[in-house]
Amino acid sequence: MAEFRIKLSAPDIADDDIEEVVGVLRSGWLSLGPKVIEFEQAFANYLGVKHAIACNSGTSALHMMMLTAGIGPGDEVITSPFSFIASANCIEMVGAKPVFVDIDELSLNMDPALVEKAITPRTKAVLGVHIFGLSAENDKLKAICERHKLVYLEDACEALGATQNGRKAGDGRHGIAAAWGFYPNKQMTTGEGGMVTTNDEAFATSIRKLRNQGRNLSAAWLEHDVVGYNFRLDEMSAALGLAQLRRIDDMLAKRERVAHAYNERLWPLREHLKPLPEVMGHRRSWFVYSIMLKRHIDRDKVAAKLAEWGVQVGKYFSPPIHLQTCYRKKYGYKEGAFPVTEDIAHRSIALPFHTKLPEKDIDNVCECLHDAIKAMMK
Repeated sequence: MAEFRIKLSAPDIADDDIEEVVGVLRSGWLSLGPKVIEFEQAFANYLGVKHAIACNSGTSALHMMMLTAGIGPGDEVITSPFSFIASANCIEMVGAKPVFVDIDELSLNMDPALVEKAITPRTKAVLGVHIFGLSAENDKLKAICERHKLVYLEDACEALGATQNGRKAGDGRHGIAAAWGFYPNKQMTTGEGGMVTTNDEAFATSIRKLRNQGRNLSAAWLEHDVVGYNFRLDEMSAALGLAQLRRIDDMLAKRERVAHAYNERLWPLREHLKPLPEVMGHRRSWFVYSIMLKRHIDRDKVAAKLAEWGVQVGKYFSPPIHLQTCYRKKYGYKEGAFPVTEDIAHRSIALPFHTKLPEKDIDNVCECLHDAIKAMMK
């Protein structure tokens, strides 16, 4: 594995985080303990929802949402092809079919007009993905689902703290449930971990059973109502999440400052690239700092040059989900199926981004990017 001078991402781990985890280790209570409950309550309070159920990953959270929503073989779920593959895999996991629609060129989220056109008699749900920390058009997507009697679910794994018209993504007022992920490159981390949030008590009860082998919540230890999974979050991860959540507003503000610092330094390169835009009514929760190179710039050559100079970058999301090998083979997707998604995926490049990125590293990344583009223009 290549060593980079400037890494793409890094978790923000403070002394209090370490102390919380060490405290759990010293307690000897490592699973199914009080820290998970405390973390769930704190997370629910942060969003203003009634229920938060912790699990071992955002993917597990998505999977359990699909199961609890009653989605299964023969059903279709409309979602975005411009996302991490788990957004579609969770639909496949329950035997249903992901139906992709193209994205809006400004927000990079699903185009609601295309969602409505994609509805068929087999459509059971819509999974709105809040990409790059920007809420999907929740009001419009919820209205579409209500008109057609569909379930609206939210993939909020990249969007903790994002708001639309002053309301937090995943606050329970749009989708019946939302999934969250806490991988180390996210706004906050538990190492590996996830969460499902909802205001629906029956939905929450189902998630709690599924994550713990299908156990009846009020029955004896070895009594199981349904076939479930071991999707539990351990106490150490919950302790880390709880400590991180106490600092979430500060960490979000730091990420925003890094994003603004990049915006200022990249302004002279505006003829060659475009940062993620502001969208009216939305406040982005910065997950990654991704730019779109203009079409006269070869993204892959720029990425290779930056890597050569020790700067780690990411290609979000290239290839998009429908052009991943498994989806090509199963559904026969080819280039051109979703032109906006494919164009953005071909031109997008994520720069190093985290709360503790020094100013000198931001300067260096921007200088390297300038030099890489300049070299291509010769």
